[in-house]
Amino acid sequence: MDFIKEYNEKLKTPEEAVKVVKSGDWVDYVVGLGVPEILDKALAERKDELFDVKIRGYLVLHPLATVEADPTREHFHYNSWYMSGYERKLCDKGLCNFAPMIFRNLPSYYRKGHAPVNVAMMQVSPMDAHGYFYFSLSCASARATMDVADYIILEVNENLPKVQGTQNVIHISEVDAVVEGEHGPLATMGKPEPTEVDVKLADYIVADLKDGSCLQLGIGGLANVIGAKIAESDIKDLSVHTELLADAYYDLYQAGKITNIHKNIDRFKTVFGIAIGSQDLYDWAADNPAVLTTGIDYCNDPNVMAQIDNFVSINNCVSIDLYGQINGESAGSRQISGTGGQLDFLTGAYMSNGGQAYICMTSSYTDKQGNLKSRIVPSFHGDAITDPRSQAFNVVTEYGKVSLVGKPDWMRTEALISIAHPDHRDALIAEAEKLGIWRKSNKR
Repeated sequence: MDFIKEYNEKLKTPEEAVKVVKSGDWVDYVVGLGVPEILDKALAERKDELFDVKIRGYLVLHPLATVEADPTREHFHYNSWYMSGYERKLCDKGLCNFAPMIFRNLPSYYRKGHAPVNVAMMQVSPMDAHGYFYFSLSCASARATMDVADYIILEVNENLPKVQGTQNVIHISEVDAVVEGEHGPLATMGKPEPTEVDVKLADYIVADLKDGSCLQLGIGGLANVIGAKIAESDIKDLSVHTELLADAYYDLYQAGKITNIHKNIDRFKTVFGIAIGSQDLYDWAADNPAVLTTGIDYCNDPNVMAQIDNFVSINNCVSIDLYGQINGESAGSRQISGTGGQLDFLTGAYMSNGGQAYICMTSSYTDKQGNLKSRIVPSFHGDAITDPRSQAFNVVTEYGKVSLVGKPDWMRTEALISIAHPDHRDALIAEAEKLGIWRKSNKR
């Protein structure tokens, strides 16, 4: 078949392609480096002729022209599954609404009709000789989105690499329109400098790791310092199975620590759903037979993780209450990130033979008025509950590491207060007594 001919027949200017969008439509931008740039700008130009176009995306790494052009949200109404730093700022301005989800279920939201898509548009890598475009570093929920979309527009980004995987491609025969144009370098995410607290947290966790462990790390300073400490250690033959591929994994690969040799499934493969980091990270993933991208319904499936021995999940949270409920996504009622896959990985790591799940946080923080506040609180009032108390396992602060597994409320309370900031422990005990979850025999 002549795929080049079909490609040329579907090639349109951005302005021509977005004419299909109608007032009231749901338009899906998918995720991360896949979020369209040229098409978004072309759609923004139609602002005055469109009303109530609902746009959906997540982990957006560059400003959206549609949002920036319409501060009243009369024409374009943006919604996010998971907040990037940019989306958090939009949310603070009232320009973004949050849609709660558990990440492993996101593809099914589309396929079961809970997230309708009139027009799907995203950036992809150039078409190959067989007529396939690759979702590249943004596989996650892309295939499910395309499966249900009424109309599909692909924006070819010449800088996006082909990445091997499953659910990672779409064929020209499935596509309604293709647009081209020049793009700048891929958006990258810098490495935040680790703090002294990050170093202490990492020490507790790395001490538990052993040869052959399979890692899922969150993102940020803690993940980077864990990677650095492992690189300096004698630990070897690590595996990777994660939703988000970040630079900590690339650094471990460079140090010779990642072999995936002991994986029970996907042996010799580093598995991920989304990649965000440096250009070095993207180059490592490019057409690398040892790096596999998948749909998020595979890489975040606890039943898949359960098949991998010694699965270790390490994630951050904002706060935790004395019952063990975990908030990983909000500051009070202010949405700052999202549920994402934290609950997926807590569940899967616990199901793994030899697995461990860690939730990490600083014991306290300083508010804008200069007051020291505890991240361990008596109970939540308006904060999002990312993980239920039944899924709280190992909790780590700079003051120690405790397990909540199998403990009744008074034992959980004692364990959590033992790793709270010393300045807050007496007040937490007093509140626990009021709640009836403190025994006189507990240690002070």
